[in-house]
Amino acid sequence: MATSHLPSNSMALLFISFFVLMFCMENAGAETRHYTFNILYHNVTRLCGTRTILSVNRRFPGPRLVAREGDRVIVKVVNHIANNVSIHWHGIRQLTTGWSDGPSYVTQCPIQTNQTYIYNFTITGQRGTLLWHAHISWLRATIYGPIIILPRRNESYPFQKPHKEVTIMFGEWFNVDPEAIISQALQTGGGPNVSDAYTINGLPGLLYNCSFKDTYKLKVKLGKTYLLRLINAALNDELFFAIANHTLTVVEGDAIYTKPFETDKLLITPGQTTNVLLKTKPEFPNASFLMAARPYFTGQGTFDNSTTVGILEYEHPLGHKTHSKNLTLIRPSLPPINATSFVANFTMKFRSLASVKFPANVPKNVDKKFFFTVGLGTSPCPQNTTCQGPNNSSKFAASINNVSFTLPSVAILQAYYYGKSNGVYTRDFPAQPLSPFNYTGTPPNNTNVINGTRTVVLAFNTSVEVVLQDTSILGAESHPLHLHGFNFFVVGKGFGNFDPNKDPAKFNHVDPMERNTVGVPSGGWLAIRFFADNPGVWLMHCHLDVHTSWGLKMAWIVLDGPGPNQKLKPPPSDLPQC
Repeated sequence: MATSHLPSNSMALLFISFFVLMFCMENAGAETRHYTFNILYHNVTRLCGTRTILSVNRRFPGPRLVAREGDRVIVKVVNHIANNVSIHWHGIRQLTTGWSDGPSYVTQCPIQTNQTYIYNFTITGQRGTLLWHAHISWLRATIYGPIIILPRRNESYPFQKPHKEVTIMFGEWFNVDPEAIISQALQTGGGPNVSDAYTINGLPGLLYNCSFKDTYKLKVKLGKTYLLRLINAALNDELFFAIANHTLTVVEGDAIYTKPFETDKLLITPGQTTNVLLKTKPEFPNASFLMAARPYFTGQGTFDNSTTVGILEYEHPLGHKTHSKNLTLIRPSLPPINATSFVANFTMKFRSLASVKFPANVPKNVDKKFFFTVGLGTSPCPQNTTCQGPNNSSKFAASINNVSFTLPSVAILQAYYYGKSNGVYTRDFPAQPLSPFNYTGTPPNNTNVINGTRTVVLAFNTSVEVVLQDTSILGAESHPLHLHGFNFFVVGKGFGNFDPNKDPAKFNHVDPMERNTVGVPSGGWLAIRFFADNPGVWLMHCHLDVHTSWGLKMAWIVLDGPGPNQKLKPPPSDLPQC
């Protein structure tokens, strides 16, 4: 029987066509999405008073940034205010596009008054809920908004398709300018004044003065499933959240799908996102239900001990107008303020899907191990002055491995890229504490921190393990740590001091939760692992802004890899100058 043979060049063309087709299918439907963010002054009335805030496009919270996995996003940011500003796309990997990450003096100089900068990045391998916010001083108090990354076209969620999707952003409201608050605190060395209210989608809710009309309402239909995209954009507080008489199913955290689990209350730290499914009641309940958020706090200072609420209202199935005043308003129960055991149990429930489609690529072997203490400390008062910090003789500070990070006056990424690190940063961040002590026991006599702009340098694709250990210096406290440029796997956690001989045996290498922000337990430790597969300079810091201002941050420098897609792209021509 005769057989036909294609000429070799035809075979080559066939193979090329096949790979082009596969590439096109992989990138099918990818779009370029353009946004313009004008940073403007904006008068807002809350809690019986009006003040001028800073906002994007005079919206508070700011506009939604919506894209699909695989899309390119171009955001033109125009600064119309007197403050310098920069925007961070929190949780976006920024693969090889570190110039668009946003933290001022780390990956860019801030955008000055009347200047413009274009953030340009592609959303690679990510889908879910994230957030964007200002990343300089305390400007993110009012400059923030949601990032919603939809799956690729023709791809579905790994859970029931919801009837409707709703974004719920938690924030903090200050009756005075937050910049004045942190400026005064850094000058006096004392703790900053706390916020005056928490907010749901910018509204404090009816438990606060003059706020009955400033209450967020979510109207729902009977017997439907709603996807709630919860985002904590609060400046300095972890928050508990619950909806009265309703169970929520957690399906995602930090834009990573989870094994679904049910809960009637949850914790969300600043910088974290949590997607939950809300199944509404099948019959009209003759009641409305408060959804409430209030702080989780274990530290020793003052905090805003108030509660923000919204109202979940059911539409009457027969279209009857039911006046909310005639309905019972049911309040949820939330954990106590310092409910550390609830927090430990709740956070342990997060597990990656670890499926074929959504694998958990946990580093099994570790190239570099680090042990970082995180906590508060002190700085001495300048001579001939009095301070309002600990014992009225020092200033509050915060550190990682006792190094309090000092932001330089130019961008670290620029200095690194052009080989001009002298006087900007050093590469000697300690891999473990310089002076070990009983971290969760009696604090050492000397609590002073060292100041410096120290970094860790990693070769491309190094597998990294970091144990983050809380300290009891000036009180044990939960610290939500955020790593820019990466997701990491939370392989272990515990209370007390980490035991390097016993604790690693209990690590989860199978389906640990993958996140970009995680709470280091109060009086405990947490172990994370990640691959350093993203060249650039990447900040890691506490997402309580007061601690960031006090120096609880450090930076990783990841070197270029050998491949063409493993190198930091050159800086854009409009990169702001300092």
